[in-house]
Amino acid sequence: MREEDDFSRAAPGLTAERYERELADRHLVHGALARWAQLKPQAIALIQAETGQQADWASFEESAAAFALELIHLGFRPGDYLAVSLPLLIELVFLEYACFKIGVIPAPLDLRLPAADVIRSLRLIRAKGYVFPSPSPAADFAELGRAVRKHCAFISHFIQVSPPGDAIEGAQPFQAFAAHARALAAEYRSVQGSGFESGKGQQLPPDNPLPALSLRAAHDQSASQVHRDHPALVIFTTGSTGSPKPALLSHRNITCQNAALAESFRFSENSRVLVNLPPSHVGCQTELLMSTLFAGGTAILLGMFDPARSLRAIEEHRVSFLGQIPAMFNLEWRLKDFGKYDLSGLQFVAYGGNSVPPEFVEKLASMAPNVATGLGLTETAGFCTYVMRDSANARDIFAGLGRDVPAYPMSIRKPIGEDGSAGEELPQGEIGHVCFSGPQTFLGYVNDPEATAKAVSTDGFLYTGDLGYRDAAGLHLSGRAKWVMKPFGYQVFPGDIENHICRLTEKVSACGVVGLEHPVISEEIVAFVEKKPGAELTLQELERHARALAVYMRPHHYVLLEAGQLPLNRLVKTDYMRLQQMARENAARIRDSRPRISRNGIRQRDRIKGKGNPQGAGSLLPSGHKRHD
Repeated sequence: MREEDDFSRAAPGLTAERYERELADRHLVHGALARWAQLKPQAIALIQAETGQQADWASFEESAAAFALELIHLGFRPGDYLAVSLPLLIELVFLEYACFKIGVIPAPLDLRLPAADVIRSLRLIRAKGYVFPSPSPAADFAELGRAVRKHCAFISHFIQVSPPGDAIEGAQPFQAFAAHARALAAEYRSVQGSGFESGKGQQLPPDNPLPALSLRAAHDQSASQVHRDHPALVIFTTGSTGSPKPALLSHRNITCQNAALAESFRFSENSRVLVNLPPSHVGCQTELLMSTLFAGGTAILLGMFDPARSLRAIEEHRVSFLGQIPAMFNLEWRLKDFGKYDLSGLQFVAYGGNSVPPEFVEKLASMAPNVATGLGLTETAGFCTYVMRDSANARDIFAGLGRDVPAYPMSIRKPIGEDGSAGEELPQGEIGHVCFSGPQTFLGYVNDPEATAKAVSTDGFLYTGDLGYRDAAGLHLSGRAKWVMKPFGYQVFPGDIENHICRLTEKVSACGVVGLEHPVISEEIVAFVEKKPGAELTLQELERHARALAVYMRPHHYVLLEAGQLPLNRLVKTDYMRLQQMARENAARIRDSRPRISRNGIRQRDRIKGKGNPQGAGSLLPSGHKRHD
């Protein structure tokens, strides 16, 4: 066997037995924090690339513990949801690990979501708290906070990351939250030696401020309820209906993925990993951030993706591992001064989320000695197959999407049966539904048992929505069971855009939306719009109407059709195959009639003006990672 063939085997040492016995101290996500804070308290765990702010393991642990006490003080208990709309800041990481400690479930939301989508997301999980940023030149987050306050009366606590005095009415400034948290931590420590046994004889008011002893009791009771199958994190994902669904991940889902990824992609205590994906995505949270911390490495955080800032961070912080979607690499390569950056610290580059041409992989191989990829899903807490090649054999990566780990086996199956049980497993080489079973399978969609039942069989097999087969090289995808587009790595369902365009009821009779391959952003969105008989409709009207959509969902191109011209299949439904063919055949004409994609991946008309925001984040560039169904 060649050495590179051995690399295509996914984490051969990660068996279920090893995960259970050797990694038991890290079955809880925050178990990694406790471990490394004890073993190397002064080592750096987190670096904010924009500002140079650093947190060692000891201060990370202290901050997370203090924030956990403040959440208890505010009335949060295990099972409560805390929704967050923030860039990837060190303070966000502190807050998430505080939640993990006491069983509160963080739910990071995409900063680009319109207010209506944020409100819908909050309603789905019935969030108890909401954390959001101050206004910036890119967006008026204060107005967003006011809209949420108006329409989400079930939310008890609003926390705004803003300068003193700038928080909206009814919101606690984050600085005040953090200051009070540290004061509570000092009180907590003062009673630790009192001989008090937490929880005995205490009647704990659920939502009232607590004195030190009762606070300690409430904290310790909450912490004691957290186990490896307890819900840990919500990541919103797009399903077959096209509407975002809150996927609920347990501690075991996440930490099993952390262990498998760390072994497969060789994360260690010496790893320095750039995390520049949106915190609302599994690629940011469980794959890059939490896997790095699981292994005891250093995570370099970038508040928002920016090509130049990313390359500067790689150079300044000697990043050793870089994982991005293809669009992000393309945007970096397009910089005129790309060659000036010192990338010699890179040892591994990984991509995911889209198929790529051989030339793309060759370019990756010029950046680092090793190239990696695999299949990743939100419902599996991240990566579930792995493949790696050294740069000399980079093209061999096209042999397949890698192999599963023994702790989380893959199978190819027939559809779920009428009784809800998994279909029969198919032999090698035969195309079927790609399935997984074991500790990475998510807990389900929050408050949506019907959607959960369609994704997970009664006997525990996760149906990914992909069709494929396996052979000696591992997994091969043959097609998608759903029509999903992936501009910038985001999952965008055609129905969401079609329904929005069809709200122009006086002028639009039908609409079909497909993706068109693009060398930089992976896919452009093309909307075929059929006019009603005699209606007058312009591209400008369509563009204005699309402004209500998130930036990454807005069509890049429109094709106006006369009444009766939208192609239909034999079931009298939109013929997406034909639309894709039409888009490809007319790609040059379609693109010539539209604005260019800028070097940052945003259409010139959609460019967001401004110099950043108070959190040090860059432009609100749509970015993402992996599959997010």
